[in-house]
Amino acid sequence: MADHRGDDAQRSRDAERLQALESRLVTMARDRRPATPGADKFYNANQAWRMVVELVAGLAIGFGVGYGLDRLLGTTPIMLVIFIFLGFAAGVRTMLRTAAEMGKAPPAADAGRQGPDDGPDEDERD
Repeated sequence: MADHRGDDAQRSRDAERLQALESRLVTMARDRRPATPGADKFYNANQAWRMVVELVAGLAIGFGVGYGLDRLLGTTPIMLVIFIFLGFAAGVRTMLRTAAEMGKAPPAADAGRQGPDDGPDEDERD
């Protein structure tokens, strides 16, 4: 009998310690978040590389389509040149769209997620 009471007491102490640990971890996780979402030091560099990749991808796709059509139709340079220009235009357009996004505030890293102590949203309530 004494063993059961001791086990129950130990389990309740363990449960309290576990709950205290969870609350400390939540607090530490909140403290380590950047002050503004997306404010890491490489955000702008990542956006610049994204723009470069978008331009190169547009050129590469244009080259591939133009070369394929030239081989298929037998028109040696004309489709290649046309689709390289179209790929370049598509890449520049995509770059401009990315540049417009950079002018806005960075997206929240945890948008749409709920924390452990957040209540249900208005939509989730009955």
